[in-house]
Amino acid sequence: MTPSSATPKFVTLPEIRRAARERLPRDHWNFGDGAAETESSKRRNRRHLDRLAIQQNVLVDVRKIDLTTTLLGVPLTWPVAVAPMGGLVLFHPEGDVEMARGAGRGQTLQWLSGATGWPVEEVAKGGSGPQMFQLYAHGDHGWMAELLGRVEASGYKAVALTVDVQKYSRRERDVFHRFSPRAAMEVAPNPRGPLPDFQSGLTWADVEWLMKTTKLPIGLKGIMTVADARRAVDMGVRLIWVSNHGGRQLDHTHSTIEALPPIADAVAGRAEIIVDGGFNRGTDVIKALARGARVVACGRTMLWGLAADGAAGVARVCEIMRDELTINMGLCGRTRIKDLTPDLIFRAD
Repeated sequence: MTPSSATPKFVTLPEIRRAARERLPRDHWNFGDGAAETESSKRRNRRHLDRLAIQQNVLVDVRKIDLTTTLLGVPLTWPVAVAPMGGLVLFHPEGDVEMARGAGRGQTLQWLSGATGWPVEEVAKGGSGPQMFQLYAHGDHGWMAELLGRVEASGYKAVALTVDVQKYSRRERDVFHRFSPRAAMEVAPNPRGPLPDFQSGLTWADVEWLMKTTKLPIGLKGIMTVADARRAVDMGVRLIWVSNHGGRQLDHTHSTIEALPPIADAVAGRAEIIVDGGFNRGTDVIKALARGARVVACGRTMLWGLAADGAAGVARVCEIMRDELTINMGLCGRTRIKDLTPDLIFRAD
């Protein structure tokens, strides 16, 4: 059958990933796809998602599926966000700005990386949807305060401090090929902060400083234990981000889908929860929401959309994932996000 003129350029997520791999130089692909050392944490993220099954419920009227939700009071059309990713200039010449355009077209929340290659103001102008900011402590308190002022003035709705990069991991694909991502990123117009190792000294005192310094809601990205989650909410942190950095930091650590339920139980509604780490299908989103997340952040899948077809590719990823989510919610007999409860998910090795 000859495709009609209305046939989308891409119709499945795997072909978008293949298109990205074909277009990207080897080193750029490895930087995006790779993880720390043996890449065990990355594989575990995916393996633990795959061993979970979704209960099939029938004879429910599912003609109307409502995907709307909120995050920190910000209305969202669906519970998926573009995860913050540094080095986007390696995947598209306009990097973070083009990702903002794609997120807007996909009606999707964009979390802008603190390692953005573009000024926060330019990325804010490029997006037409809600935007939030992920902060790296690449400078001292004075440097961070100045940056946060610009973030607030640009209209970002929240700030999440990344706390799992005390040390930059050994990403062996890059090491083996003698590839320096940071050197390659220097073609982007926005320089990194002056003290990239400042984050090695971060403590809970810096979280207290952050909460006093910005008017925006504060989150912590990289929480993987109940103890850290409890301490954060006791301090008034409003967003707990369950993340192992996509397997790119500590190798041989816990998967995020397994870390999520006890953290959700410990937080007990005192903060909202976002999760990332290997989520790349609509069924993955269902599993995370049922286990306690409010929003799922997707990184590599959005990255492949950017590399394959720029903003249009990102928007197409969002469209396909949204379609998958809608269909599979209907097939498991759920019509609203709040109806995705823990009893819907079971282990089926």
